[in-house]
Amino acid sequence: MSATAAMKSDPKKRAQIVVVGAGFAGLSAVKALAKTDADVTLIDRRNHHLFQPLLYQVATAALAPNQIASPIRSIVRRQRNTSVILEEALGIDREAREVILRDRAIPYDFLVLATGARHAYFGNDTWEDHAPGLKALEDANAIRENILLAFERAELAPSGPVRDQALTFVIVGGGPTGVELAGAIAELSKRALACDFRHTRCSDPHVILIEAGQRLLPSFSPKISLYALESLMKRGVDVRLGTPVSEIAEKRLAVGDETINADTIIWAAGVRASPVAEWLGSKKDRAGRAEVRDNLSIENAPEIFVIGDTASAASPDGKQVPGLAPAAKQQGAYVGEVIANRLAGKPAPPPFRYMDFGSLATIGRNDAVAEFGGVKLTGFLAWLFWCVIHIYFLIGFRNRILVTLDWMWSYVTLERGARLITESVGSEEGAPAAASRLMPIAAE
Repeated sequence: MSATAAMKSDPKKRAQIVVVGAGFAGLSAVKALAKTDADVTLIDRRNHHLFQPLLYQVATAALAPNQIASPIRSIVRRQRNTSVILEEALGIDREAREVILRDRAIPYDFLVLATGARHAYFGNDTWEDHAPGLKALEDANAIRENILLAFERAELAPSGPVRDQALTFVIVGGGPTGVELAGAIAELSKRALACDFRHTRCSDPHVILIEAGQRLLPSFSPKISLYALESLMKRGVDVRLGTPVSEIAEKRLAVGDETINADTIIWAAGVRASPVAEWLGSKKDRAGRAEVRDNLSIENAPEIFVIGDTASAASPDGKQVPGLAPAAKQQGAYVGEVIANRLAGKPAPPPFRYMDFGSLATIGRNDAVAEFGGVKLTGFLAWLFWCVIHIYFLIGFRNRILVTLDWMWSYVTLERGARLITESVGSEEGAPAAASRLMPIAAE
């Protein structure tokens, strides 16, 4: 029996809608269901919604974690039909129509899966221990501390291989995340940090960006890619194109015949979907994303929808929907409308069509690239446009104000305000772990 048929057979029963994941896609779906005569349950393993496009700024000490994250309960507190469960979904029982959590099962009439994606190491999962990716606040905090501790180690080390290794920062992947990280780390290390240390010159840090393809920002036009390359090089970033990584080990990686010793290696080369396709037993693409129909439901299960980075979706023109925040928000709003129409007995909306409003990437101070329609922007104008767009889409008036003020202060003073190492070095409890990270390690 379908969910709508079940509602008709028992008019007093309210539909149970479960949304798993409080990212852009999941939250958009929940908001679209605000006026629906149904009970909405939002499940996430974290208590906050994260504005991922600015996560790299937490990793590079430009912003504090609370400036790009908001408590989920606070976001939906005025939505009377919605409750929140802080738990991790472990699977789906399609026959019983239940979401399996650690100690309970949540029944559903409609299910929306928006569980996102994690890093993809192309079959080399052991690399993750040595080259962390950037998908969560925990990742950003760890990367920030690694960068700051690298400067502390360099301050204690004499000139030579150990010091060079501490001040070498490698980013693997030349997409938007890799380009933004490379530019931000270059500015952080050569401007804000180097000036604070007595024995480190602005020319000492070495930032390397490695891309296996022939150009940076492959989703942008070749002209934009060339501009990004030249802009990074002006900032002192060592860009290696057409050079795939063959091995990553503790504080070193192999690129072709060259071995690079670096205390800080960051992975920005790919993502893989969460295991939703395995949970559902549905078809999936090479990235593990569940294949969905034109209304974003899965085949033979019209009550189950998969959206965001977890879904392999195509617009009516055949183009694949990209894994971007605007696409996720549009998918969430669309699925909310589909479910609301079914419950209200209204006709289904037309098939989902992604409206591409363009792409943005920042390179550094006064510098960014933007493409929307046939318009291409670079430099200061693109950077200003990037700033306005990101502030607009932040959740919460307080966060918008704080981020704006922090950016203005950094712009005027060239300082980074979130340069805190929270792991104790001197206390008895924290000494072993922190001290081992502070001790210089000899380069092989």
